[in-house]
Amino acid sequence: MAPRALIAACVVAAAALAAGCGSKSIELAADDPDQSGAKIFVERCGACHTLGIAGTQGSTFDVTDRESVDGPNFDDRKETVEDVLFAIGNGGFSGAIMPENIVTGAEAQEVAKFLAKYAGGGGGKETAKVGAPGPGSAGG
Repeated sequence: MAPRALIAACVVAAAALAAGCGSKSIELAADDPDQSGAKIFVERCGACHTLGIAGTQGSTFDVTDRESVDGPNFDDRKETVEDVLFAIGNGGFSGAIMPENIVTGAEAQEVAKFLAKYAGGGGGKETAKVGAPGPGSAGG
């Protein structure tokens, strides 16, 4: 029985190490009021959306490598709280890929405030919207 337990432990350890490869962490102080919105974004949105401050890379950077599940890159795209809440409640702007209500209630509000503050490279500063959603990029 000991060899099986050892093998299982090795598999779990290898999976944990692989999961951390290439990932970054949230670039906010632990006591930052936006930390909760950032954590929820990472857990629920980060697999499909890129946002540097959250340490996520869900969007492709190479158009030839694009997949239908690649959501908008929020490093390049500024959002408002209202637009984020609309997208969350309606499965993005096209309704094609993103699940509706992936977060709800207070969690949706936290994610929307976090994205409105940091999306578009603003880093918490007001920035102009960097282009409107295009075909294939407005899915979530």
